[in-house]
Amino acid sequence: MELLDNLALGFGVAVSPANLFFCFVGALLGTLIGVLPGIGPLATISILLPVTFQFQPVTALIMLAGIYYGAQYGGSTTSILVNLPGETSSIVTCLDGHQMARKGRAGAALAVAALGSFFAGCVSTLLIAVASPPLARIGLSFQAPEYFSLMVVGLIGAVVLAHGSVVKAVGMILLGLLLGLVGTDLTTGRQRYTFGIGELSDGIGFVTIAMGLFGVADILTNLERTEVPRLTAVLGKLWPTREEFRQAAPAVCRGTVLGSLLGVLPGGGAALASFAAYALEKKASRHPERFGRGAVEGVAGPESANNAAAQTSFIPMLTLGIPSNALMALLVGAMSIFGVIPGPRILTDQPKLFWGLVASMWIGNVMLLIINLPLIGIWVQMLRIPYRLLHPMILLFCCIGVYSLNTSAVEVGLMALFGLLGYILLKFGFEPAPMLLGFVLGPLMEENLRRALAVSRGDASVFVTRPISAGLLALAVVLLASVLMPKLRRVREDAFAE
Repeated sequence: MELLDNLALGFGVAVSPANLFFCFVGALLGTLIGVLPGIGPLATISILLPVTFQFQPVTALIMLAGIYYGAQYGGSTTSILVNLPGETSSIVTCLDGHQMARKGRAGAALAVAALGSFFAGCVSTLLIAVASPPLARIGLSFQAPEYFSLMVVGLIGAVVLAHGSVVKAVGMILLGLLLGLVGTDLTTGRQRYTFGIGELSDGIGFVTIAMGLFGVADILTNLERTEVPRLTAVLGKLWPTREEFRQAAPAVCRGTVLGSLLGVLPGGGAALASFAAYALEKKASRHPERFGRGAVEGVAGPESANNAAAQTSFIPMLTLGIPSNALMALLVGAMSIFGVIPGPRILTDQPKLFWGLVASMWIGNVMLLIINLPLIGIWVQMLRIPYRLLHPMILLFCCIGVYSLNTSAVEVGLMALFGLLGYILLKFGFEPAPMLLGFVLGPLMEENLRRALAVSRGDASVFVTRPISAGLLALAVVLLASVLMPKLRRVREDAFAE
């Protein structure tokens, strides 16, 4: 009964005209940026953050969340029709989705992707509603040592699940932690690493670094793009056949379960879930040779998994205040700007915000199902927008957004500097996402570390004498050891290569 009462409260918030409108706007924008290659949800949310500062916190979060899970829907459209993934999580959809399109089954592939995403979104949202309250109650027993240890697990998990070199992932997290130290030390009141620049006395602006790393850097990267998407596929009938439904249904269920689990894990996310789901479907199939030639399971599994993971990644962020991936770190930063502190007390202190956001996810999934399939022709036409027109507009919007925060030209320069840094990092195979995670968690880790040592009068054993903290640190050690062991490291590298 308590769950039903909470959901009734949430739907009461979510169905207000303003929240419904911005839920629709978020879903529509998410689909659009999912369709357009090279403009991901990280960059879009970074760019739109200044726009949302005039909204109520719940309205802003509903729109930003809609952009995130909406992008998972939109990314499948170009993957299937033009063999060009609009989103990282839709890369594997190209393998079988485009082959189905070449056989005249593009409509069926798009329908399977949309229906699978809708089912996964509904199930994972129900999981958020059911799992969040007990997890928040557990979080209420956490104190500074437990929070510090939990953040250590989160950062180690990001290293284990980061694509590419472990050393590079560790380097990115350490760089993010160092950048988080810039500003005024709250304990001593002294400035550190500001180099005499007054604008850095409060630290590097979250929006500034996010826009630079994921807005400007993406533009610089995509300026190298020379290919022009061309629609050569035959749409065919929109509704799948009975046989395609029979093959897709188990894949949707498996993808939903796998994506829901990977979304909660530190370092997990939609992209990892879609790759893992494709590998699972290929292993589970009696005829793995069908994959890569138009197997409907190769569309249904990954598309369900990426949408489930996109939504369950909200669970640790909202209930414990610990982001499981870079985009959740972005939303933690956004919530802090709105004066909302994610964590165990959000369910009691901000029930309308929490349950309104959960209810809006159901509404958003219904909206996405309705707007995706009928507007396929429009989304394909959006691919015809020349990059030479699109990118200058985005760059101008970034500059205006950053300058409008504090009317500071220094922050615009910092954004450009971080954009150049992000571009260089991408060119050398470094992922900027772990850096953002370290940047967000760094100040929180320092605060909880100092608080724990102050309470224990400098006794560092407090982290291993408290059972929960000791268990979390043990888990961090196991994760770190697993990624350093040669055999397991080879398994990890082979998995990412596949």
